[in-house]
Amino acid sequence: MTKTDIRHQPAYSVAEAARYLKVAPATLRSWVVGRPYPTGAGTAHSKPVIRAAGTPPPTLSFWNLIEAHVLRSLRTDHGVPMDALRRAVAYAEKSLQIERLLLSPELRTDAGKLLLERYGELIELSASGQIAMRSLLNSHLARVEWDEWKFPVRLYPFTSSGVGSGDKRPVAIAANIAFGRPVLVHGGITTATIAERIDAGESIADLADDYDVLPEDIEEAVLYEHAA
Repeated sequence: MTKTDIRHQPAYSVAEAARYLKVAPATLRSWVVGRPYPTGAGTAHSKPVIRAAGTPPPTLSFWNLIEAHVLRSLRTDHGVPMDALRRAVAYAEKSLQIERLLLSPELRTDAGKLLLERYGELIELSASGQIAMRSLLNSHLARVEWDEWKFPVRLYPFTSSGVGSGDKRPVAIAANIAFGRPVLVHGGITTATIAERIDAGESIADLADDYDVLPEDIEEAVLYEHAA
C-alpha cells in the first residue's frame, strides 16, 4: 500500500461519502473524527475508527469509503458506543497483524470471525444477534472487489438505504473512473448525470437508448441517487 496510490488520495467530503454509502453524515463523521462523550470529570473525546486521508477538514479516500462501507454492516439499533467498534477493530488488527483490517479480504474468513466475536463480547450481543451481524457483514463484503494484491479496487454500493437489493450490482464506484463518483456498471455514466436528465424531463426509455443500457439500470441509478 502506497500513499501515492490514487485509491489512498483524499477525494470525498464526509457529506458526499455519507450520501454514496447511505449512512447518516453524523454517524460517518463520528467514525472519522471521533465524538465527545460525558465522563465523571466532564467531557472526553473518543478516538476515530477510520483515519481520514486528508485533514482538515476530514476528506476521505476511496479506501476510507471501503472502510466505512464495512463499518456500516456492524451498526446496531441499540446505541452501541463507538469505542466498542474501535476496540474490536484494534484487537483483531493486533491479533492478526493486519494493518488496516477493514480493507482486508481476510474479513470473509477468520479475520471477520475474530472481529465479530470480540465485538459481540464488548456489546454483549446475543448469539442470534451475532449470526445476524455476520450475515450483514458478508452481504457488505460481497459488494467489494479486490485486486491481486488484496486491496479494494471497486465498490458496488447498495442502491437503497436498506440491504435488500439482493445480488443486483448496477452501480459501481472506483477511484480511477469518473473521479471516484458512482457510475452505472454498464455504460459508465454517472448516476448524478442520469438523475439530472430525468429531472430535466427526459424519459427512462430515451436514456436507456442513449446509453445502451436496460431501463431497469436507469431506474436503479435514480433510486440510488434519491435513496435516504
